[in-house]
Amino acid sequence: MVLSALDHVPEIAGNDGQLAIFLDYDGTLTPIVGRPEEAMLSDSTREALKILADHTPVAILSGRDLEDIQRRVNIDGITYAGSHGFDIAGPRGLRKQVGPEFLPVLDAAEKEVREKLAGIGGALVERKRFAIATHYRQVTGEGIPRVEQAVNEVAAHHRELRKISGKKVYELQPNIGWDKGKALLWLLNLMSSGAQAISPVYIGDDLTDEYAFRVLQQRAVGIIVTEELRPTAARYVLKNPAEVERLLREFVAYLVQ
Repeated sequence: MVLSALDHVPEIAGNDGQLAIFLDYDGTLTPIVGRPEEAMLSDSTREALKILADHTPVAILSGRDLEDIQRRVNIDGITYAGSHGFDIAGPRGLRKQVGPEFLPVLDAAEKEVREKLAGIGGALVERKRFAIATHYRQVTGEGIPRVEQAVNEVAAHHRELRKISGKKVYELQPNIGWDKGKALLWLLNLMSSGAQAISPVYIGDDLTDEYAFRVLQQRAVGIIVTEELRPTAARYVLKNPAEVERLLREFVAYLVQ
């Protein structure tokens, strides 16, 4: 049974060790919108994140390009992981890129995807440094299977890449053993090198966030953001980004006493 995170704040925030907060962006900090560029972080949520970042580690793990997510959140002192964790930057010069050798094949695959989708109305191709996202939220009818077929054909042509699925999006990314879960573990290992134990919380809404939920099952807290429950490795649930903001403010109240 998945429990409401808002009903268990002391249990979530009061685990042994320093609270560390990891969040997805789209569908978690902001509502899902028709076009990616329309997803804007509210001032009130940004303020809650700023306060938290002054008291505890905060990281954003997003499918968005690193520079995009840095610009949208625009808070110094937190860690950003773009392209599902393939491109990481943070305080004190933290920097990690996974798979830069795949950039030429991503360039070639992007060109092929754009060519194949040219006649499909509503299809949107978004190039990130380490991924190619094909959004089909505005595609209707028979165009939807044509989008998947096009992405499948490109993936078959470039075995160095893999296809992953999200909310109304297919992505091609380097076909190596790296994802949000691996990026989360890498960041936790860095944080755990100090004297104080880390108590991580991961909040996300999409299928790609399940990688993070699974690696946390035995050691921390996963919170899924959804109004329609699906099978998940998360322990708790929040209904929408408004409830995510409420939880962040509960964390603020818990930490700033």
